[in-house]
Amino acid sequence: MQFRIFLLALFTFVSGVGSAQNRIQNLEKAFNNLLADDQAKHAITSLCVLDANTGKVLFAKNEQVGLATASTLKTITAATAFSILGKDFQFQTTLAYTGNITADGILKGNLIIVGSGDPTLGSWRYQNKENAVLTQWVSAIKSVGIKKIEGSIIGDDRIFGTQTTPEGWVWQDIGNYYGAGTSGLAWRENQFDIHLRPGASIGNEVRIVKTVPETTYLEIQNELKTGASGTGDRSYAFLPPYANVAYLRGTWGIGIGKTGISVALPDPAFDCAYRLQDTLKRLGIAATQPATTTRLMDLNKQSIPAITAKINTVSSPNLSEIVYWFLKKSINLYGETLLKTIALKSGKLATTAKGAETEINFWAAKGIDRSALNILDGSGLSPGDRITTAAMADVLYQIQKESWFSDFYKALPDYNGMKIKSGTINDVSAFAGYHTNAAGNKYVVVININNYSGSGINKKLFRVLDELK
Repeated sequence: MQFRIFLLALFTFVSGVGSAQNRIQNLEKAFNNLLADDQAKHAITSLCVLDANTGKVLFAKNEQVGLATASTLKTITAATAFSILGKDFQFQTTLAYTGNITADGILKGNLIIVGSGDPTLGSWRYQNKENAVLTQWVSAIKSVGIKKIEGSIIGDDRIFGTQTTPEGWVWQDIGNYYGAGTSGLAWRENQFDIHLRPGASIGNEVRIVKTVPETTYLEIQNELKTGASGTGDRSYAFLPPYANVAYLRGTWGIGIGKTGISVALPDPAFDCAYRLQDTLKRLGIAATQPATTTRLMDLNKQSIPAITAKINTVSSPNLSEIVYWFLKKSINLYGETLLKTIALKSGKLATTAKGAETEINFWAAKGIDRSALNILDGSGLSPGDRITTAAMADVLYQIQKESWFSDFYKALPDYNGMKIKSGTINDVSAFAGYHTNAAGNKYVVVININNYSGSGINKKLFRVLDELK
């Protein structure tokens, strides 16, 4: 009886090994089919598959070639942030005043909003929505008896310096919502909406219906033309950081199913101060000076007054919640903010370069070849990022033992029946994450193709990954 049980177990084991071997052989065949595809003729394609339990390489091709990652880089940024900041980390935004408050409620000074880089302040995704934050601040202002401000509202964005967008970002991206840069005082995810209406015929002017919220301090030069039915949104906003003139270029198709586009705020700290000042004005608490920022005060050689008292603090959601949306919705702003915050937490200047250096050093200390991690930003929007699929797979394998891994895993999107992060920029498509198949086999998977031609490449990448199912 025992011998029969032994034979059955041996047969099951051998069958399982054979099945696993066949699966990898089929994976290799599918990958070679992808390499032979016309779309990959001039491309570099890489695949790295690990056994998620042991870290053993099951299949790899071109895994030591550094490739542009697109948004799959966010997996490394998120893992580094969890490791250095901790899953319960929160940003804090402080409302304070300078000067003094007289007995009759006149603030002889300024209100100042001190940012810590919180990318979620005023975001519609959390409890601290725009109106909720403004209401909280108004309540705090009233609670200390302020009825008039003989000064202004100042947005303090100094913590991250003045360089909002990383070097290497593409001009066509900057100015659009997904190309919104960081700010020491971020606000409403550093974006606003422009509602559009196409003309009746191809080539007609596109009409701007309104901006949401109303943004009267910006001038919008509209060069959009009406596109053919079915062409959809081919519009771009060209609006550099700190500028006050935006150019809209491209086409807006007839019959398009959405109301408009989202555009990057050129100066989030100013907009935040502006919204608070406007809200107070409508409630009868006027300021005698226009809203401003510490950056503008420095440019104008104005001294920044010392804080007299803090009156309110807004705490961000914890890092686990931030990473959830960072990976689910691929929010580039969050990646750039986390990279600067990682640098700051490590005792360095809060710059993109110092954040990237900190990130590379962190993983190099864990045995990953630093030359395989050419990191220029935190989101992967830069086409200059170069990371090997082997290095990314190694990071994904290592983090499985961390206490925060369940939060990381939960944040990964679901694509093709797998828990994988996607990445897409011009002629780059990539996926990175995990898969557990019906037989219980667990894999770490990273696939990346650079410089492919045509469209619809993701379906062909999925055909390769399907062999793991």
